[in-house]
Amino acid sequence: MPIIAPSLLSANYLNLDADCKMLNESVADYYHLDVMDGRFVPNISFGPMIIEFFRKATTKVCDVHLMIEEPEKYAEAFKKVGADILTVHYEACHHLHRNIQQIKSLGMKAGVALNPHTPVELLKDILSDIDMVCLMSVNPGFGGQSFIPNTLNKIRDLRSMIDEKNLPVKIEIDGGVTLDNAQSILDAGAHILVAGNTVFKSANPTHTISLLKQLKSR
Repeated sequence: MPIIAPSLLSANYLNLDADCKMLNESVADYYHLDVMDGRFVPNISFGPMIIEFFRKATTKVCDVHLMIEEPEKYAEAFKKVGADILTVHYEACHHLHRNIQQIKSLGMKAGVALNPHTPVELLKDILSDIDMVCLMSVNPGFGGQSFIPNTLNKIRDLRSMIDEKNLPVKIEIDGGVTLDNAQSILDAGAHILVAGNTVFKSANPTHTISLLKQLKSR
């Protein structure tokens, strides 16, 4: 079954207690937490203080996605507040291998995110060092965008790279995931579905999460 990671970026921030309770009682696997700095992306979301509250509210995996410049300055802070997975952007890291080493030395799983224009082939020399690749299927910065169709080709190419080396690397898809396209995303080779508006804007979020969880992955 796929791993379902609802994005708290789309939650109701006047009703977070109820939204966290809903996620905890659902079959969702991760809390996906998008950190934006207004520099790497044209939006500002939240930082370690808010993630600390999410960590206290759940025993599920806290999947922290850093859409920020100079992520190495903040890795320790995110570990301290309870991040389980820390994902940095390829495009934001001048010394990516060093960033990955830092994350792992702090006891977190390490992910690398790629923007839509960034080829997956650029990860071939780092793939064996990471735990997850997050393919952005929208341009990062805002929720509610439409899925970029070429992402399916990137998933297939990346999955071939992973399978060829027999690596345990997971592929996460972030952006525009819906009940209509989720199965095709999984058929292409993805393992983890990040779903924001699809979950939190639905009439029955728990049922929507269950429908996503029931899909078949490769």
